[in-house]
Amino acid sequence: MKKILVALLLPFQLFSQTNLPDRQAGFTQFVDPFIGTDGHGHTFPGATVPFGMMQLSPDTRLTGWDGCSGYHYSDNRIYGFSHTHLSGTGCSDYGDVMLMPTVGKVQLSNKKYSSTFKKENEKASAGYYSVFLDDAKVKVELSTTTRTGLHKYTFPKTNAANVILDLTHRDKVREGEIRIAGNNEISGYRISSAWAGKQMLYFVIQFSKPFIQSGTVKAGVLSKRAKHANGKLLKAFVQFETEEGEVIYARVGISAVSVEGARKNLEAEQPTYDFEKVKADADKFWNKELAKIEVESKNEGDKRTFYTALYHCMIAPNVYQDVDGKYRGRDLQVHETKDFTYHTVFSLWDTYRALHPLLTIIDRKRTSDFINTFTTQYQQGGLLPVWELSSNETFCMIGYHALPVITDAYLKGVEGINAQQALQAMRNSSESGEKKLRRMNVSRTLVVFASLYRYKKGMSGYFKNGYIKHSFMSGSVAKTLEFAYDDWCLAQMAKAMDSTAVYNTYLKRAANYRNIYDPSTGFMRARTKRGFIKGFDPYKASHTVYCEANAWQYSSYVPHDVSGLVKLAGGKERYGQFLDSLFQTSSSLKGLLVQDISGLIGQYAHGNEPSHHAAYLYNYVGQPWKAQAMSRRIMTELYTPKPDGLPGNEDCGQMSAWYVFSAIGFYPVCPGSDHYAIGSPLFKKATIHLENGKDFTIEASNNSAKNTYINSAKLNGANYTKSYLLYDDLKNGGTLQLEMSNEPNKNWGSGEGDVPVTKID
Repeated sequence: MKKILVALLLPFQLFSQTNLPDRQAGFTQFVDPFIGTDGHGHTFPGATVPFGMMQLSPDTRLTGWDGCSGYHYSDNRIYGFSHTHLSGTGCSDYGDVMLMPTVGKVQLSNKKYSSTFKKENEKASAGYYSVFLDDAKVKVELSTTTRTGLHKYTFPKTNAANVILDLTHRDKVREGEIRIAGNNEISGYRISSAWAGKQMLYFVIQFSKPFIQSGTVKAGVLSKRAKHANGKLLKAFVQFETEEGEVIYARVGISAVSVEGARKNLEAEQPTYDFEKVKADADKFWNKELAKIEVESKNEGDKRTFYTALYHCMIAPNVYQDVDGKYRGRDLQVHETKDFTYHTVFSLWDTYRALHPLLTIIDRKRTSDFINTFTTQYQQGGLLPVWELSSNETFCMIGYHALPVITDAYLKGVEGINAQQALQAMRNSSESGEKKLRRMNVSRTLVVFASLYRYKKGMSGYFKNGYIKHSFMSGSVAKTLEFAYDDWCLAQMAKAMDSTAVYNTYLKRAANYRNIYDPSTGFMRARTKRGFIKGFDPYKASHTVYCEANAWQYSSYVPHDVSGLVKLAGGKERYGQFLDSLFQTSSSLKGLLVQDISGLIGQYAHGNEPSHHAAYLYNYVGQPWKAQAMSRRIMTELYTPKPDGLPGNEDCGQMSAWYVFSAIGFYPVCPGSDHYAIGSPLFKKATIHLENGKDFTIEASNNSAKNTYINSAKLNGANYTKSYLLYDDLKNGGTLQLEMSNEPNKNWGSGEGDVPVTKID
């Protein structure tokens, strides 16, 4: 990355560092939305508010893996500004309702109405984005509320100031409509297919100035008289006369329900064209949410990395319900509720690990909303979500990881959860078969239906044999391991509800991981009834056996029974040696999936989720000083306050949630348990402001880049020798005081009773 660009990457400054009148002001100054937009982070730099329905951002790429968010930092051409984007995914979708200001003759091709731009003329902060379009000589500024967006276009003097509306952008359009009403409004909808099989998006656009001319485009044919068009390939334009520096605003409401819903959202959240108010309100909203964790440091780069990570943790899941309570459910029908807020975008294979456990601590009300969304989707579609997008089940990734999210929240006392309903949904989802799958709205329908027989046979084999047989389901090893953990979570939920029979059934299944452990190699391996398959190579990444990983990365994945895994490996010393090898062996990879396995330290791949807990496993074998050293190394080597500052896909907040937890000093190795493994906090002081009004503070005296080891600890003034924290320690508030050193204290956190334990009991 060229050093000359560093100054241009700093976030827009809204508050000076010395003017912090309360803890709800000033945090946005450390947010840089460009972090993660380069490399393979797949984030977007545009405007959004916490968990907002709208993500109003520039589109610089039309296709490609590194264009999943619609934007890549290396690009210098903007095609337009659309209102929905995904943050850090590995698949592409959204990019709905793209607007683009132009000057001169109305152009219909995106290659002709797109514009180049310069990085020095591009700015982004929390809730705000701006850029100068070189070709049109138009300055664009964007801001949002939860369900609406506001565009501010500063035009040159011209009699042909245009705004292009493109409904054909990115996704395959199944159906659409555009209506031009009067001389300042366009409304309509787009139904599209991409990752989500059938996404419905309705919109209302209102301009602050009457346009003098307008027209619609259908299948490439422009009509300057037509005020209405429907079909698949739709565009429209409006035109104004402007003086030099004249500003025209476009306010946009969206809805998954109806044009009426979009209009209600617009009227409720943005009744005027007051851009400065919308921008200031977005900043205030972000400050309120970011204030939930307060860190102190003289290192501006670390604070920028931290608060941008926390910002990324609050982009998704997204509100998917209109202001009147209506939403489009899993059956793709319109429903209404005032009991909770319905959400979408649940990247659960990623986010169950750290994002949801983080939100369970700092955002319990929304966590309750998420779980009520899960159970509602179960009622409407027959299964809890796997990877849900716009109320469509994409069936991307593996496991049924709504279960750890529900279990972790319920056992930690999150209110508003119907436990009986949740347990039923968890059980039925764990037993999923053909009938339930057929009830779901699934993208890539033919592919999924073609694999139903194999899926059903694979699951029945898991129930009968205790593992998924190689060749019956892709990712046989990974799925066996993840199903076993999910089954453990279900067992813990049942135990808490005094459902003994259910507890016993699923606790037995939780031990299924043992059936694919090969003691002769020390790895988890694919097998059939005859035994382990031949041709084993632990460096090979293969979807047929693992999932975006190889044997090295998945052989440490038994979060619910680390004690049992350690026993299989031959004891703590032997398993500690395995962890050493994981981080120290060659970083070479084999197979077709190496592009998505990044952030390598040895065979530890931080750029993808199966490895995220591995550094903290050292605590479980009585070697916490190694966890301290490695977690600090990962933080400082793989995360930076630069556009390429993420080691892999952001994955809807998971990559950043790992950093947030680790930077404040602990990590949830096993969501659903009550403990967190202690690592090496990055900051001298970090305070979690809990919703119950209490604070939990981690103070690390003598902390520095060299002093990464914990020499001693006190919890609420008393000597503390455990290498883990309990949830009750956090919930009740208090202070963990750590004395840091440049030399490891191998006695701290390693004694009998001081080591964290997960086991099948």
